[in-house]
Amino acid sequence: MESKQYLESELETIRKWEKEQKDVFFWEKIGRIPFMLLDRLTPKIVRDKVGEGLNELGKFIQTGGKYLVRKKSVLIILTETATRGRAGMLDSIEAEHSAANRKTEEDLKGRVDQSAEEVLTLEEASKLPISIMHMASDGIIAKRVKFAAAQGAATGIGGVFTMAADIPLVLGQSLKVLQEMALCYGYDPDDPKERVFIVKCLQFSSADIVGKKAVLEELAAFDDANQSNQVFSQIQGWREVVQSYTDSFGMKKLFQLIPIAGIIFGSISNKGTIGDAAEAGKMLYKKRRISQRLGNNEFLH
Repeated sequence: MESKQYLESELETIRKWEKEQKDVFFWEKIGRIPFMLLDRLTPKIVRDKVGEGLNELGKFIQTGGKYLVRKKSVLIILTETATRGRAGMLDSIEAEHSAANRKTEEDLKGRVDQSAEEVLTLEEASKLPISIMHMASDGIIAKRVKFAAAQGAATGIGGVFTMAADIPLVLGQSLKVLQEMALCYGYDPDDPKERVFIVKCLQFSSADIVGKKAVLEELAAFDDANQSNQVFSQIQGWREVVQSYTDSFGMKKLFQLIPIAGIIFGSISNKGTIGDAAEAGKMLYKKRRISQRLGNNEFLH
């Protein structure tokens, strides 16, 4: 269990990050492409694919759809990180994560089955030190960002034709990494409430300065029983998430339309999209866990 001073220090770091997210980037001030022009420039096949992929958000909120991750794969990482949680073992953990990047999902599934009796439960994981959760989440993010960059490069080869296949893949990876961030901080993405939080994190990662501020205000009262119903009612208008994500996604993908050159743009775009979503999920879930511990006096006195 951490000290109150440590938790407050971590919370202050997150607040500084939130403040930075509200700053308008220079290129956003002078170079934002009008959405009407963007619609004209973006081929219909791409816009249709964006629409099809984002319609899956509705199913994800209600049932999890095809995007739910295996909890035990993340719990294994948390268990291994907790076992080697001392600062002097950090290099060893990073090396293991690097090796894990080369394993297939089937390999990981085998590890899950073999280690089932030794893996932490989600409830136990929720009580781990924040530092362990942070290390585990960073390892997962590094893996997902690396995979996204490779995927973007591969689907950028054929310009518009292969990019259409890339769009739903990026959305799926975004939802997957956000669920993994939820699990790292002890929250269950099987819970419909957490899927709402995840979609809000997705909205935050692609929103402009005004949208980011609105999402932060909504999530500040997410665990307040008297306010949570408002968040659930707001998510019924989740097409606003679709719109902000479509606009942001379209801008990032515009230069990927060029065959061959799309390899570079696709790699950079996917890396940035997954990295932004993962960072948003990590910081917002971390803030939520710290706030709950401070509110419940779960710290060393």
